[in-house]
Amino acid sequence: MNIVIETGRTEDIDELEELYNGLNEALAAGINYPGWKKGVYPVRENAEEGIQAGCLYVTRCEGRIAGTVILNHEPEEGYHTAPWKAEAGYDKITVIHTLAVHPAFTGSGIGKALMEFSVSHSRQMGMKAIRLDVYENNAPAIRLYESCGFEYIGTVDLGYGEHGLHWFKLYEKLL
Repeated sequence: MNIVIETGRTEDIDELEELYNGLNEALAAGINYPGWKKGVYPVRENAEEGIQAGCLYVTRCEGRIAGTVILNHEPEEGYHTAPWKAEAGYDKITVIHTLAVHPAFTGSGIGKALMEFSVSHSRQMGMKAIRLDVYENNAPAIRLYESCGFEYIGTVDLGYGEHGLHWFKLYEKLL
């Protein structure tokens, strides 16, 4: 499968919303590892904001968006208490948000390709590290991140308890 990753475009927003909704429906029908909810997260506004900021990336396969990720320098509030390895300001740290793979492409290497892209893109931009958070029960994502060389830093409350998401694991990869 030929995987091409590129910056998302305004004309991708409708398809990204469909990907988010389809993924949330698939998660709700099975094991919802990330704890995402349709209409709560991720939603169209996440795609709009990512595209407007130029930090949302998509991978296309078979003529449609198979996956997406947002790469920026905006940590969650709970990141500030963590014992990170890299000593740098967030202008030199990439934060991964909203890594999502279309249900039709689960298990096809899209997630790994997006992670590898995130690392190589961050290196090209001169970043010192990449950080991310993951809901503590999201075993598939945790396996992916660890297989890509991310190191567990700690567990924090990111303030999503009202959605039943109390604890998030923080990961970092030094570049």
